[in-house]
Parts: sequence; structure tokens; C-alpha cells
Amino acid sequence: MSQIEAREDGEHLDLSEALSPELFKKIKSIQIRTQRLVSDSFAGEYESAFKGRGMEFEEVRDYQPGDDIRHIDWNVTARMGSPYVKLHREERELTVMLLVDVSSSGAFGTGAKLKNEVAAEVAALLAYTAIKSNDRVGLIIFSDRIEHYIPPKKGRSHVWRVIRDTLTFRAPRRSTDLEGALEYMSKVMRRRVVAFVISDFQDEGFEDRLRTVCKRHDVTAVVVGDRREEELPRIGILELEDAETGETVLIDTYDLNVTAGFQVLGHKGRSERSRLFRSAGAGEVRVRADDPHYVDSLVRYFHARERRR
Repeated sequence: MSQIEAREDGEHLDLSEALSPELFKKIKSIQIRTQRLVSDSFAGEYESAFKGRGMEFEEVRDYQPGDDIRHIDWNVTARMGSPYVKLHREERELTVMLLVDVSSSGAFGTGAKLKNEVAAEVAALLAYTAIKSNDRVGLIIFSDRIEHYIPPKKGRSHVWRVIRDTLTFRAPRRSTDLEGALEYMSKVMRRRVVAFVISDFQDEGFEDRLRTVCKRHDVTAVVVGDRREEELPRIGILELEDAETGETVLIDTYDLNVTAGFQVLGHKGRSERSRLFRSAGAGEVRVRADDPHYVDSLVRYFHARERRR
């Protein structure tokens, strides 16, 4: 894809405009990487996991040998005196909404990438996959408020905009409001969508809203973390700062009670979050900023989802 992309209305936009060469190079590398990752096999995994979940009734016709008896319309059969079956048309086109958290806690990472960079890559990968499958893609960027909204559309230039806006957006605020993001999506998306909430989920009070949203929409939580949020290195006195509240604490990482307690708290938090997702009816994918093989986590999730279906 060239630096000049056509808008859907026929106008042209210089996508490198207002971007530094370094940032443009970074966005371009994400675009190339995600396009490469969206192979036919990965797109097939996505379609198997999500396509065809919705079925629209089309018509009834006479039963024919070989038809599945589970599709017999017993009301029509009783009226007509002979068996009839229902025919359905599979909904091939989906609307995919990406809800991307850009709060301050995303500016953390102990590997080659920060959490917010991995979130942008995951969003790009999902967007390219959806476009390849002829689905529409929209974007909601949020912190403790709705920062940016792109309505669902199709097209490669649209995906570029999703990548660019996700990677370049810098929220002036620190904290996260997942409840507000979910509520906003419900207001702008009246019809059912497939939603991916890409966040580290360092927030509270969104549980009831999540349960409500899952009753109408197909929601997957993509939890972006880092191994140093789960275990501490043994390096002596360490100052930790909460990126969203600014609070700091000093801990001694040579103290085994401290490091063990840190791991226990982390495990408890992850377990409680997973139970919440299951009870609400949301899927869950865990990816780590320090693990370059996050695509494997998505594939495993697609497989598990397909088996459940």
C-alpha cells in the first residue's frame, strides 16, 4: 500500500502527513507485519470462530430425503399435512468493533514493545482479518472518557486509519473507564456486533455493564499484560508507580515474602477477572507485551471457540 490512499468517497489523503518519519516507519512496519500474519489459514480460523453464528430465516419448502429432521417446521407441517423444513441464510457479513484502551498503564513493557504498542498490533491484526473476510470494522479509543470514534467501514485505507489512530493517540488522562466505553458502544451500535475490548483491564465497577452488553453483543476481552506485572525480578529495593493514579511504593525484591505475595495477588486478580468474563458470557484472550508470539494465543482462542460452537 502506498503512502497515498484513496478515501471511500474518492478523495485522496496523504497518510504520512503530520507524522514524523520514525512514527510513519513504525506504523508501516505494523501494517506489513499484520498483513503477513493474516494468512489464509488465520483468516480461516477467524471465520470458523465467528462466521455463521447468526442465521436469518429465508423460507420453508417440502421435506426432501436427506434433510436434517431438526430443521422440520412442525407448525407448517401440521397445517399442510406433509413435512416442511425451514431454510436459513447464513449471515456472512459481520460488524467488528475494536475498543482500545489508551490509558497511562499501557505505557509499560519490559520486552521489545510496550503494552499499548501490542494493543495496536492486535487491533491491526483483527482489523485486517475482518476486512479480508468482507466484514466492517469500527474503532473506539477510550481512557476515562471516549477519546475517539471511527464508525464501521470496509477497505484497506480504513484499516490503515485504524492502525494510525490507535498507535498515535495519546490520551491526556491517566485512568480507565471500561464501563463508559461499553456503554458508549451500546449507544452507537444498536445492532449486534462482534466486539474486541483490548485493554489491561486495570479498572473496577464495569462488571454489571459488561453483563448487559454481552446479552446483545458478542464480546471478547483481549487482556494485554506483561510478565513483570505477574512476577518481580530480584534486584533489591524497587520503586513501583501506578501509572494511572501516580501512587508509588518501595519494596524489597530480595524479600521472598514480598515477591511471593505479589505473585499470589496477581494470580488472584487474574482468576477473579476470568470468572467475571465467564459469568458475563464474554470470551477471554491473554496476550503479553514481552511475548512476540501473541498470535498463537488468538489462534488457540479461535480453536476453543469453534469447538464450543
